[in-house]
Amino acid sequence: MRRKLIAGNWKMNGSLTANEILLAGIKADIGRPDCAVAVCVPAPYLAQCQSLLNGSPVAWGGQDISVHASGAYTGEVAGAMLADFRSTYVIVGHSERRSCHGESNEVVARKAASALASGLTPIVCVGETLEEREAGRTGDVVAAQLDAVLDGLQAEQIAKLVIAYEPVWAIGTGKTATPQMAEEVHALLRSRLIARNPGAAEVVQILYGGSMKPDNAAELMAMPNIDGGLIGGASLKASDFLAIVRAAC
Repeated sequence: MRRKLIAGNWKMNGSLTANEILLAGIKADIGRPDCAVAVCVPAPYLAQCQSLLNGSPVAWGGQDISVHASGAYTGEVAGAMLADFRSTYVIVGHSERRSCHGESNEVVARKAASALASGLTPIVCVGETLEEREAGRTGDVVAAQLDAVLDGLQAEQIAKLVIAYEPVWAIGTGKTATPQMAEEVHALLRSRLIARNPGAAEVVQILYGGSMKPDNAAELMAMPNIDGGLIGGASLKASDFLAIVRAAC
């Protein structure tokens, strides 16, 4: 059985004071969960997370990574820099990066490869817009997004990925895919992994990233191919985040 993973995505939120309060609240009540737990934070707060979370059950990571290892790329964050802060994870291809920064499937694939080369676990995001879903193109869109990443990897590297399905139409809109709708896409993604490396496909965690909250987390994670959540807004409140962790464990 795959171990569940609950990963918080703080997006562009936080301050030194707010982060300290949030992480203290999480650490105070998290205990020793059976699932994996992480927070992916803005790069300036990685040092704070390393200091406050070291020795706790909570891992930490970044929200983006450069395709370059170093050089004249002002504002970029290299994988080695994330690794310097003992990051475990990094999000790649989030829908906001794709839409706001024009990241193509090919760029996302290069970022996933960059993460793996730096010893990081990429959380590879895929998902469709409302227009694409209504046009019946969900399967084609998410398959193309995932295949672009898989095409650039060796078969054994696939086992080192985490995938996150984030229906763009359900992020921050108050809409949520039903567990059955989410499971249908997760099963499709699993089938793409099986085609490349059946053994790896059994261990790769596929997270749901479409507004998972305390009141829907357990029902979503009861689906056979939903292995946890990439949590946005609910990760900014300790009680909500912990409730989702408990639903996973």
